[in-house]
Parts: sequence; C-alpha cells; structure tokens
Amino acid sequence: MVVRAVGAKLLSDENSSQTPEFTGRRNGNFGRRTMTSSNCHVPCRTTVVIMTHINTATIECPYTQGPQRVFDNLGLNMLENAWKGYNCSLFAYGQTGSGKSYSVMGFQANKGIVPLTCEELFRGIKIRQEACAEGEDFQVTFSMIEIYNEQVRDLLNPKNAPKGGLKIREHYSKGFYVDMLKVVTVNTFADIESRINEGTRNRTIASTNMNATSSRAHTIVSVTLIQKAKNQAGQMMTKTSIINLVDLAGSERVEKTGATGDRLKEGSMINQSLSTLGNVIKALADLGSGKKAAHIPYRDSKLTMLLKNALGGNSKTIMIAAISPADDNYEETLSTLRYADRAKSIRTKAIINESPTEKLIRELREENARLLQQLQTGGGGAMGSNIKGIPEHEVEEMKKALEEQIHRNKSEMDEMEKSWQQRFSEAEAANMEKLVLEQKKQEQMKVVPHFWNLNEDPALTGMVVHFIHDGKSHIGNKNADPAPEILLAGLSILKEHAVVKRNKKNVVKIKQVGKAKVLVNGKELQEEKELHHNDRVMFGSNHLYVLHHPQDLAKNMKAGKKEEKVTYDQAQTEIAENSGFNMQKGPGQTKEDLLVQEDLIEMMPLVSEANAMSEELDKKVRFEIAIVAPAVKGLKHGRTEVNVVIRNLENGTEFMWQRNKFLNRKYMMQEMYQNYMEGDSDWDVEKEKDPFWEPPETEALIGYVHLYLQSLGYMIELEETLSITDYKGLERGHLSVEGVPCRSNGSEFDESEDAFVEEPSELEGKSMYFRLKILNARGLPVQFNKSFCRYKFYLDEQTNQTKEIEGTINPNFGHNHLISCNPVTKQVMDAEDRHKLLVEINTHKKRADKMETKLRKIYDMVLEAKKEDGTGTLNASEVEEVLKSGYKEQFKAAGRVIQTVNESKACVIQ
Repeated sequence: MVVRAVGAKLLSDENSSQTPEFTGRRNGNFGRRTMTSSNCHVPCRTTVVIMTHINTATIECPYTQGPQRVFDNLGLNMLENAWKGYNCSLFAYGQTGSGKSYSVMGFQANKGIVPLTCEELFRGIKIRQEACAEGEDFQVTFSMIEIYNEQVRDLLNPKNAPKGGLKIREHYSKGFYVDMLKVVTVNTFADIESRINEGTRNRTIASTNMNATSSRAHTIVSVTLIQKAKNQAGQMMTKTSIINLVDLAGSERVEKTGATGDRLKEGSMINQSLSTLGNVIKALADLGSGKKAAHIPYRDSKLTMLLKNALGGNSKTIMIAAISPADDNYEETLSTLRYADRAKSIRTKAIINESPTEKLIRELREENARLLQQLQTGGGGAMGSNIKGIPEHEVEEMKKALEEQIHRNKSEMDEMEKSWQQRFSEAEAANMEKLVLEQKKQEQMKVVPHFWNLNEDPALTGMVVHFIHDGKSHIGNKNADPAPEILLAGLSILKEHAVVKRNKKNVVKIKQVGKAKVLVNGKELQEEKELHHNDRVMFGSNHLYVLHHPQDLAKNMKAGKKEEKVTYDQAQTEIAENSGFNMQKGPGQTKEDLLVQEDLIEMMPLVSEANAMSEELDKKVRFEIAIVAPAVKGLKHGRTEVNVVIRNLENGTEFMWQRNKFLNRKYMMQEMYQNYMEGDSDWDVEKEKDPFWEPPETEALIGYVHLYLQSLGYMIELEETLSITDYKGLERGHLSVEGVPCRSNGSEFDESEDAFVEEPSELEGKSMYFRLKILNARGLPVQFNKSFCRYKFYLDEQTNQTKEIEGTINPNFGHNHLISCNPVTKQVMDAEDRHKLLVEINTHKKRADKMETKLRKIYDMVLEAKKEDGTGTLNASEVEEVLKSGYKEQFKAAGRVIQTVNESKACVIQ
C-alpha cells in the first residue's frame, strides 16, 4: 500500500520574514476549521507532502494546482495499473475540513482526483480506439454510493432506498458487493461528470430530508474498465479493472467530539465504520510486520466489507492522509500521521484480472445451472438436506436470493456478449431524455426566478433548484393534496407550508401558511413579503435557499450594483443576529469574539434541528444556546464556551450540556429520527438509551461563588456572604463562607495572639495554615432537591466537596477544611493576591410535582402569548385544559395566580 499525506505545509514568500497569520474558523462539525490568510499564498488544505515506502518527498503547490499536482503524482500511476488489469483503490483519510473532499472530488473549477482520473481514462480510450485491431473493445461503467450511519444509499438511483439501506452480499470469487446497485454505462467524460453531479444532487436532497450531516458520510465512486482484445494465440481475452475512489468521513477523535463521559457515548453508529477501519488497518499492519495472524474484522462495518479488497486483497491501493495546520488540531494531525504510518505496513496481493471471455461466460452459465438446480430442489446441497429445520420465511428468503443471483449472472453474461457500440447506443438513448431535461433546466434558470439551496458543505450548495412559475406555487410535504409545486421533506415541513406568488411583472411574494416556520433574511415571516434577488429563505429547520431573480439581477447590474455571492455562513450569521446575538465584525472585535461567532454559526442550526426533532417525535424537551464566559467560572483567560441547555417541558428540570456532548447526542437523535421517518416500529427506545432524555437526578450546576483570598495573605480572618450567580449572571441564592488563619494542627489562634503581618512577603519561606469554612447556603431555587459545594484550592491535587444536604433550600453544610502552605512561596502569594477561589454550588434535582409542572406550562403559554400579541392574554379553555387533570384543591391553588377575565373569557398572569 502506498500512503500519501495532503496538507500541513504552508507556502510563504521566501524573501519575507513575516510569519503568516491565520484566523481559525470552525466550519461544520467537531471542530472543523478552515484557515484564511492575507499573507499566505494557499489555505491549509492544498500543499502536498508525499510519503512512500522508502523515500519521503515534499511537493509544494498553490491552491489552484493542488488536486492536479496530487493527480500527477498518484492518479497517473493508478491509471497505468488499471490499464494493465489491476484493481486500484484510493481513499482519503483525515479530520473534517482538512481537504479530503477537495483532493478527491475537487471544487468548482479545481477538479479533484475523481474527475481528473475519469477524464484521463477516456483520453486513453480514445487514443487506443484509434489504433486498436478488429475485435478490440473498451467498456466503462460507473456507480456512486454513500454510507451514512451504517446504511448504504445508491446515489444514482435514490428511489431504490429500502429500509435499512441496500444490502451487501458476498460472492465466492468477487468478494463483497452492493446488491441491486445501479451501474451505468458511460461513454465520455461528460457522461461521468453528469453522473457525478446527479449523485451529488441526490446526496444533497437525501442529507437535507433525513437531517444527515454530510461530513459524517463516506462516498465511494467505482469506475470499472473492461478491455477486450485477442492475445498472441488469437484467443479473445477480457481484462477487468475496478477503480474505487473513496472520500471518507471526518476522522475526529472520540475525546475531541465530546463523547467521553456521556452515558450514551457508545450509542451512535456514526463513527462505527471509521473505528472498524482503524481496527482492520491495525490488524493488517500487525500481519504485515510479521506478527501472529489475528482476526481481521472486515464484517464489523459496511465500509470495511466493501473495502476488503482495497485493504488486504486484490488491489493496488493508495491512501491520502489529509492533515490540518491549525494549532488546536495538533493531536488529530499526529493521530492521522500515525494512522498513515501504520497503513504503510499493509501488503496487498494485486493480480492482473485477465481471463478468456468465453471462459468467463462459461463459468457464469455453469453457476447459473447450479443455482437453478438448488432453487428447484428447495436449496440444494447441504442447504437442501437441512431445509426441514429451517423456518418457512427463511427458506423463501434463500430462494429469493438464489433467483436474484441467477438474474444478475444472466445480466452479466448479456453484457459480456454486447459490443461497445451496442452499449453506446443503449446508454445514449437512456441519457438523451436526461440531457434534454438538463438543457431545458439550464435555459430556464437564465430567465425564471428560482430558489437554489445553501449547504454547510460548499460542494453541496446550488445542487437543488426550485422554479417559481407564474401564479401560485405551493410549498409543502408529500402529504399535501393536491401535491405542491415545490415539494420539500424533512424537519418542520408541514403539508401546507408556504405559498409563493409570481405575477406578470415578475414580482415574487411569499407568505407562510398557518404557524409554519419561514425565515426571510434571518427574520421570522409574519405576513406576505416581496422577495428580491439574493434574498435568503429558510423553510422549517434546515431547508435554506437563496432566491435568484434574473430580472432583479439585470436591474441591479444596470444600476451599477455589484453582484455578491451568498454563502451559508452569511445566511446563518444573519439568523444569529436576529436571534439577539452580537455578530458584528470589525476592529473592536477580538480573536476570541470571532471564534465565538463561528461557534454560534455552527451551533444555532444544530440546536434548531434538535428542537424540530424533539417536537416531531414528541420528546417534550427544548434546547437553548448558552454562552459561558471564562470569567463566570473564575478564569481570567480561556475560551468562551457555546454550550446547550436542555429543558424538560414536563417537569421543568434543566441541564447544561457542553457543546461536544450535544453534538454526540444530536447524531443519535438523527438516527432515531431517521428510523422514525422510515416507519420503523422500534424507533423509540427505553429512556436509558434515549438521546433526548437526561435523568432528573443527574448532577447539575446551580451557580458559582468567587471568593477573594487576599486578606489571608495578611493573616486576617475572612468572613463573607456572597451571591451565587449562574452562567447568565442571575442570582440563585447566597453562600456564607469563612477563611480563618490557624496553627498546623488546625486550632485557631487566641484573641491574645497577634498573627497579623504588615506585608504578605513576610510569610514567604514560612508555614501558613488556614481553615476554609463553607457554612451554609440560603434561598436556593425550590426545584433543587439536594445541594453541595465543590472547590479546588491552588495547591490541592484533588477537588474538595461538602456533604450533600437534602430536602431544603437553606442547607447548612458545616464544611471545615484545613489548607496548608508549607512553605509559603512567591507563587502562593501571587495566587492569593491575584486569584479567586471558585466555589461551585451543585445539585441533584428533584422531580417537579404535577402542580409545579402545570404552572410552568401556563407561564410558558403566557410568554408565548406576549410574544405573539404583546398582551399575555390566554383563553380560559386553554388554561383549564392544562389544569383539568388536577384535584380541586390544586385548582384552587392555581387560582391564586390566575385571574379569570369574564368579559373576554381570557386569563392573564398576575
């Protein structure tokens, strides 16, 4: 196996002494970063470092030449092997955003290895056809699949999408293959380019509809080259080479993704394939280095089953290791390079796949005869002899599989007997209709207003187009009757979602239907609104589009207005701004501010999608963004965290999830939602495995107290009653704390003893002891059942904790801890002078009683009413509906905070 590493080395001006400065931007999931620089010639994902078995060479290349240079060094050699009849594989490994897709698929004008390989392949076919002898033939087929969440999808035939994805079967000689996969004949590079665009478009639609994340999916493009020619003995021979080009999902570590410590960290299948790939490579590397043969777990994931030949079988394989220069990706970069180094130890056993054509056809006929006999005898062979002990439905499945295999073999024989010209004619007829439709679409886009999609992955942006024709265009899901002109599927899309109108003057207006969620330029749509060129429109939670209005565009250009391309980040930024977050950029913003803004751009759509899934699955939880500054945690420096608060709408309990824990859970939410959409009866799981559920008894943070220790440096007692504040800065109670200087045995000084010092420096080199007392807390929120405090002093190795107090909002902790500084150093004095002791007040929450839950629900209803009409007025029937399951005395208790307004039959909170 040959291993290549892409990325890592940056170009700069040889005559310049300046070091390029970068602004790191998270773009996507799990810390994906794109680097930008005004001083650097090239972003991080373009420079190439090549590692071979023996030598190491470095190739530096500008951004626009990156994929071409990679192809010149890898692709040409791979094609040469394909012409010889070897199977070839190339797969790109590395973290999200490091340049895998850019290297393999390319972007816009910069073609990646896949299109460059296909282009060069057909150039070679054309040259050989001009010089070929009679009877020589060249045939090329193409297929494209995606593996997401251990499910295989055919990107060229999205209608063939059985529950659980396409099945993977094993042939006794060919190995693993995807059953019922659409394999198309291609005749020119333009055909392949069209198929790649078709597959990418289907991938975009599927990922949007199923709320999938493109960076967590594997894409496999397979190109099969068949060469027929006579050998020296005059016998017709067939050479077959399968070229697999694989773009793997991001390889972020589990620790970085935040799954560590989560009770459901092993619950997601998102990373299963990459974990298995790592295990397979390790086992094969051990085998290649002479260690005792161990079990190689190919069958543990769909990806490794399909890559079995590429990794340890009949294939010449190249691995691209894509790495990032961002400093916070240091560990991932090392991990990727170690991974690549291990992969270099693998030895594959490639052979030329050449056989007499007649022999191949004869073998297929013999296999068909054997399968037919098995089918007629109810299974045949050992299967037939044991058929009595097999359930009837399993027997039917076996028969069905045999029938499918017979059909596939017959199709393969028919294909072998066809000439290239016959294949060409059939493919041309099949493609003509699509070509006409595509040409018509391109012409319409020049004159007809239309929506085009935005996606976090630039390669998937602009792949979906919806035209706005004269009159009304209804937008909705498949349940609408009649079917809408613009059909959308996925999160929060109602059957009647919105209506777009276009009159004879090409004025386009949009209006939501009922309570459907529609955002225009980041603002919630409340009434009919006229749309203009480049307006951003979001339908539901994740259908983000831009309006292209040719007539508007022409007017703007005539008026001298500059045309600007709308990006996904720009659209998400304005949504965040209209949600109340400061997204301003300029000289007043620090690097930390910009990084927080990038985190918000990433997190806000994810939180919106999680809320939509919760609502659709009736999980009765809601997620909110929580920004936690380092100062809240008593830190002078550090990153401001963008976390997520999960709130249980039934009992009012709230928990804060760190960003990475939320991301891990969201992938599991997506799995659950996908099962629900596919009609799986077992989509819902028990609470312990439910990603939406957090046990009420889970530890949660009430707030912080910052205790200044400066007076102890003068050996003066410290006695404070301090406010407990949460991450929002809201007061959640008070904490009484004392710090008392004492002797080494913990006994306090008498009043007659004067331990006071004029300057803290007098204590330097001496021993110092004091007792930290956490006496009590007062006025904690009523929903907390147990409470305790936790802190860590500067010199302590372990965290200290008070005892848990239960059943009161005014707990008496009575905590008394001896702290020693022996001897007192300059470091200790500085810490006492400058730093604060951070005390966390934590809780185990109690389950809110029914009455409390109902009052919370009514309060939420009032807040919603205030948002809608500004009055906070509710219908009495709605309030009664909330309270009707309660007892009479509970209803009376509720009446003390609710006033019935007879005239309007409405309720308002006092």
